Amino acid sequence: MKNYSIAKSRRIRSTPYTSRIEKQGVTSYTVYNHMLLPAAFGSIEDSYHHLKKDVQVWDVAAERQVEISGKDSAKLIQLMTCRDLTKSKIGRCYYCPIIDDSGNLVNDPVILKLAEDKWWVSIADSDVIFFAKGLASGNKLEVKIFEPNVDIIAIQGPKSFSLMEKIFGKVITELKFFGFDYYNFKDVKHLIARSGWSKQGGFEVYVENTQSGLDLYDQLFELGKEFNVKPGCPNLIERIESGLLSYGNDFDNNDNPFECGFEKYINLDSNINFLGKDKLKKIKSEGIKKKLMGVEIEVENISLTGSLNITDNNGKLIGDLRSACYSPHFKKVIGIAMINKPFCKASETGKLEIEDKTLTVKVCDLPFI
Repeated sequence: MKNYSIAKSRRIRSTPYTSRIEKQGVTSYTVYNHMLLPAAFGSIEDSYHHLKKDVQVWDVAAERQVEISGKDSAKLIQLMTCRDLTKSKIGRCYYCPIIDDSGNLVNDPVILKLAEDKWWVSIADSDVIFFAKGLASGNKLEVKIFEPNVDIIAIQGPKSFSLMEKIFGKVITELKFFGFDYYNFKDVKHLIARSGWSKQGGFEVYVENTQSGLDLYDQLFELGKEFNVKPGCPNLIERIESGLLSYGNDFDNNDNPFECGFEKYINLDSNINFLGKDKLKKIKSEGIKKKLMGVEIEVENISLTGSLNITDNNGKLIGDLRSACYSPHFKKVIGIAMINKPFCKASETGKLEIEDKTLTVKVCDLPFI
């Protein structure tokens, strides 16, 4: 198989840390929010084992922010998401599915409440800024919307707490999950959240001062030697095992939050006003026609993201595979698939055609772990 490179341009931006990760041996990129996002540093399975045991530093600057501020900022934020944020608190992060007027998903960001009139929408891979601007304009809301200069560093893994304590002191370990605060590094304050796209624990540093962020990046590797620190990135195996869904891979704007298992983030009974609320009420009343499920596949190894049809023994389409990988934990291939009714229940079986092979697929619940 030929190796191809990504041509860098203003349309595909590098990050402040790109030169460092290239010296550290990044082996592949993906494009996320029009930016380079590291996809591998050699073996994904080796990185998986390291992430679960030690600590990694990730360049996730591609996780861009949409800043929304002003008198009507809270009204706009609530208009965008089906999650009730009326009791949200400053200093907290909130996982918030963003919904369009059809009730389908636009994005599934983490929203940070910085002040009563200032929010950061930390987005997955879709152009939320234009969605927000359109809603603000159409509803004549008094808000300011722009992409701030914020480049996130994630510190993930069980030893992330020891490494961060070494730099910021014991106070950093007292930060509660999905909470954030400001911490000093060499006379520069950084917003740090107890969050990250893994289930192994860790932090995300929302770097606004680029030079200080580069200094912090270097310090993490210097002081992290005793914890076996390595560069890393979101890991396909770890995130599938943990049931962490990826917008654009596992679901997109053709899917609604009920189909994706986001029921606990949908508030239809409250008085809040959000786009697509009536559509979601109708979907709930009529019932969903498909659902994201886990699958186990009888094959020794596979690693993919992309849609592949799953059929029954008669060739009838029962769903499509969205992501899959070999799981060292379960010692089998597992994946995430959108399964049609009435097949979306555990123990249903189907078949998958790939690389001239017919593979048996067993439907199961999410998450795997």
